[in-house]
Amino acid sequence: MAEFALRRLEQGHARIRSVPIAVTPEGFWCCPSPAAIQKTVKNQNLQDKQRSAVSPPHSKASSVQRASLPPVEKRLASTSLRSRLIAEDQRCLNSGIAIPVSSKGQERPQRQTVEVPRKISVGFGQMETSDLKVMLHGESGTSVRMSVHKNILAEYSSFFAEKLSRQSPVPQIEIHACEDVEIYVETVGFMYAKDVKHRLIKQSVPRVLRILKVAEELGFHVCIKSCLDYLEAMPWVGEEEENVVSSIRHLQDDNYGISPILNRVASDLSRPPSDTLSQIMELVLESSEDRGRREMKSLVLKLLKENNIMAHGSIDISVQSLYTSCRRCLDSLLDLFRHASEPSFMDKSVEIREPVMRQISLTADNLLWLVEILVDRHASDEFASLWASQNELAELHSRVSITSRHLVSCITSRLFVGIGKGEMLPSKDTRKLLLHVWLQPLIDDYGWLQHGSRSFDRKVVEEGIGRTILTLPLEEQQSILLSWLGIFLKTGDNCPNLQRAFEVWWRRTFIRPYVEHHGSLLQSADST
Repeated sequence: MAEFALRRLEQGHARIRSVPIAVTPEGFWCCPSPAAIQKTVKNQNLQDKQRSAVSPPHSKASSVQRASLPPVEKRLASTSLRSRLIAEDQRCLNSGIAIPVSSKGQERPQRQTVEVPRKISVGFGQMETSDLKVMLHGESGTSVRMSVHKNILAEYSSFFAEKLSRQSPVPQIEIHACEDVEIYVETVGFMYAKDVKHRLIKQSVPRVLRILKVAEELGFHVCIKSCLDYLEAMPWVGEEEENVVSSIRHLQDDNYGISPILNRVASDLSRPPSDTLSQIMELVLESSEDRGRREMKSLVLKLLKENNIMAHGSIDISVQSLYTSCRRCLDSLLDLFRHASEPSFMDKSVEIREPVMRQISLTADNLLWLVEILVDRHASDEFASLWASQNELAELHSRVSITSRHLVSCITSRLFVGIGKGEMLPSKDTRKLLLHVWLQPLIDDYGWLQHGSRSFDRKVVEEGIGRTILTLPLEEQQSILLSWLGIFLKTGDNCPNLQRAFEVWWRRTFIRPYVEHHGSLLQSADST
């Protein structure tokens, strides 16, 4: 680390602080951040206090000289530059800083408030040959004076080239309302570097975007290209993706070649995105590895829901494709049920029976996943009708092992819950047929579902069944609920508890007619 003189200019006196900065092989000095400057000033003040506490009091001039001059750890770029700075520092010190004296005649150190310096001087390359001063005036009040070289700035910056061409000679250029002084100084310093891209290594993406913005203002094309090369190779994290894309998209017509960067987020492939979604769906449906399929089903379902909410009307998987997969799963499930319900099937070895039972579970689980997607897309009415027409599958249900078939009842439960919540609106005939065909198989598996399925929510399912029943005509409600009552009185907890639906039906059947009849009589009496 090298040091350079940092001056705070105030009315009446000047103080000199040493601030560490990095010196590149090209001789370019990076401007420190305000936080680094403040930290250095605080540390310097602490060292000054420690020296004054240890050393005996001397004259004012010697005391100030020791407190103000820090040790030099490294040589400056050249001997002549060092001599110039030392001479300039000595002249500033000779102006003196008053130190108050107590009533007893002893010197008392002055307590000062540490402030971030407001004016900074920065040099680039060989300062002895600099022939231009550039003054940056920041919006926060900070000013930076840069000692630079006209030929360097005119070569690399179209902005400075235009400024310098207006008149000659130009001793100083002032830039007011500079939004990012620190990055501005660093970007000018890159004009002295042999390899700008190398200087960007280990920088953060937000900082490079700041450099890119200043490089565009300066017309520093070499730096712009280096920043784009950096952004193309650097991984983006979190919100950086949107920031990068929004920061570079306007450069698309400037022949900077930003396509490799934009290709991260936009594909030029002719294949429609819906085809890719269908391929993903098929890969998940065909998987037989438990953990992989379980996690990917959850992830894809979540992403599809987010896409449906955040990007309404965007490219999405087609409903027709979903129903094609549903019908294929239904055909496969029916064939498996037929095979598993054969009288001789249970007499076969475990090695033969186990693959069939596992395939039943996988196929039913796939159907349940497809139903969730259809419900989320408000396109499940057709599936409710399709499921209600599976009479053969429902008849074979009781002949298959409950360990495999219970997922089929989960499909039925999900449809009842969807109808009860208003997530689907199948016709009256479909609702009636659904209860007629699938309620009894669901009751047969109810005990297993309560204890063998983690995702099964008894209260939600019972609410859904009850509400579905109550959407039917009163005669249909009575038929179904009386049939349920007989089963519930025999099996108790192993049967859905539909007492709430039963209460509603009871009031509709026995109380409402009397209330309405009594009300009509009162109305007739009042009218007479």
